Amino acid sequence: MRMPMREVLASAYRRSGVGAFNVFTAEQVHGVLAGGTKAGVPVILQITPAARRYMTPEVLQGTIEGAERVYPDARVSIHLDHGDAIHCADAIASGFYDSVMIDASHEPFEKNIAVTKEIVGRAHERGIAVEAELGVLSGVEDDMVAGEDQARYTDPAQAVEFVSRTGCDSLAIAIGTSHGAYKFRGDMSLNLDVLAKIHALLPGFPLVLHGASAVPAREIERINLGGGKLRTDSRGIAVEELRQAIRLGVAKVNIATDMRLLWTRICREFFRDTPDQFDPVVPGKRYMEALEQLVARKCRELIVEDNA
Repeated sequence: MRMPMREVLASAYRRSGVGAFNVFTAEQVHGVLAGGTKAGVPVILQITPAARRYMTPEVLQGTIEGAERVYPDARVSIHLDHGDAIHCADAIASGFYDSVMIDASHEPFEKNIAVTKEIVGRAHERGIAVEAELGVLSGVEDDMVAGEDQARYTDPAQAVEFVSRTGCDSLAIAIGTSHGAYKFRGDMSLNLDVLAKIHALLPGFPLVLHGASAVPAREIERINLGGGKLRTDSRGIAVEELRQAIRLGVAKVNIATDMRLLWTRICREFFRDTPDQFDPVVPGKRYMEALEQLVARKCRELIVEDNA
């Protein structure tokens, strides 16, 4: 069942984080909807411009529409992730998306406001919600690259002005997370002080946490045992940190890297252990089953037991 993004985030606010999962393939669409159904909570299917280029918008839309019929009990919103003005305009015109993200966070503050406000006007005319971003995350996601020297926290006072002037429905903030597998090292963690200030200035307003994968050490170890060469000196975000962030207004939690690590581990182990096999259906089925379990667990972990 399709759900409006505003409704999903409002009902989750300070009660749970809604898992937003980036999908590129039919296997991922199956796994996310099956996992959300198993957990009994709404999920967000996110489509990036890179996914649209890879599968084409038409194939992705057809895949998702078919999966919605296969999983009638799934509660889902469809979201364009990290779109520019062109991608957002196309997604809005398609009538398929429940929300779009306009990412002009790399632009100066006033330009970010101007670009975001224009997209908000177009989207709201069609009843589509808009996520914007203020602050810059480091790391790599698809074709976006930002070094640690480019990252910057979201300024709480600017966040209030930005939301007021643009009319956006949710705001992605930078509080120390990063895209990709290499997130925190040593004592690094979320800057919950910055988050608390934003939450205090924007009470009731849904915030978004990008780069929220856990990056389990065991997954990295198994990938490397299967022939991979991933770094082992960093980690993702712990469950309790995510729950603290949810209590401070984060209503949407973006997860992509954990899904990619799972795919990599399953494929590497499959070809290592059965080098005589070449049927993509076998590792594909294993991935769908494992992803269903991953998504269900993630969704349950994002539930906050109290509203304190």
